[in-house]
Amino acid sequence: MNPVNYLYLAALLFTIGAVGVLIRKNAIVLFMCIELMLNACNLAFVAFSRMHGNLDGQIIAFFTMVVAAAEVVVGLAIIVSLFRTRHSASVDDASLMKL
Repeated sequence: MNPVNYLYLAALLFTIGAVGVLIRKNAIVLFMCIELMLNACNLAFVAFSRMHGNLDGQIIAFFTMVVAAAEVVVGLAIIVSLFRTRHSASVDDASLMKL
């Protein structure tokens, strides 16, 4: 399979994630769309790495997955805190946490 096809797939996945971030208001769906965008970037890194014949893109993809895992832990903790106080996972209610 041609590596350019993987880049097209990465662009499509990134676009779907970006549209989801812009349109949706639920915090869980928002984080899922961000993860989709990060996975699309990882796919592009690995595809470029394969095209150039080195492992740099795969190493960057690995570190991106580590950062994404840490982001999910912190993000879900914030969402749980928001849900416990406001009984809603809406992103619009997040501005009410300022005191």
